Amino acid sequence: MIAVIVAGLIALALVVGTLVQRRRGYSGLGGNTIVRCSEGHLFTTIWVPGASFKSIRLGVSRYQHCPVGHHWALVSPVRDSELTDEDRRFAAEYHDVNIP
Repeated sequence: MIAVIVAGLIALALVVGTLVQRRRGYSGLGGNTIVRCSEGHLFTTIWVPGASFKSIRLGVSRYQHCPVGHHWALVSPVRDSELTDEDRRFAAEYHDVNIP
């Protein structure tokens, strides 16, 4: 019974966290998200809060492979307001593997 309650609270926390981040301008969280690596490259990745099989989660950032520079780096979601149309087109051309 306690395990079910704990699992429910964790799921609720992830949903609330995703909704808060979306209100802060990160619209892609929970699906395809534009991220920037520590070297400045933009690309699209599947970003599911609380789940990652291809990266190491480090708070709001993740350590994963950058398909633009072909290196491993810290990546973070980018707010929609910080992106130009050109940035969005560029990021759409580069997508990492299709797993969260």
